[in-house]
Amino acid sequence: KEYVHEVSKAGITRSMSRVGRCIDNAPMESFWSHFKDEYYYDHTFITYEELVVGVDSYINYYNNDRYQWNLKSLTPVEYRNQAV
Repeated sequence: KEYVHEVSKAGITRSMSRVGRCIDNAPMESFWSHFKDEYYYDHTFITYEELVVGVDSYINYYNNDRYQWNLKSLTPVEYRNQAV
């Protein structure tokens, strides 16, 4: 209860999959797998701030520059813009 209270107080929205529905989290599992393989394992982070900058940089790359086969070989931003 204390954890839930502190997370809520900090303005963080918790996200949890439904019971028995492992597929609910598949997109994020895929993202973190790509992040580790394509970025994290090739870098050394001395400070927490360096890690934060690295994660932010990779998220920007992933959304704007990394073409994805399952999105018709578009980036996520290009795919979303086409849908609009």
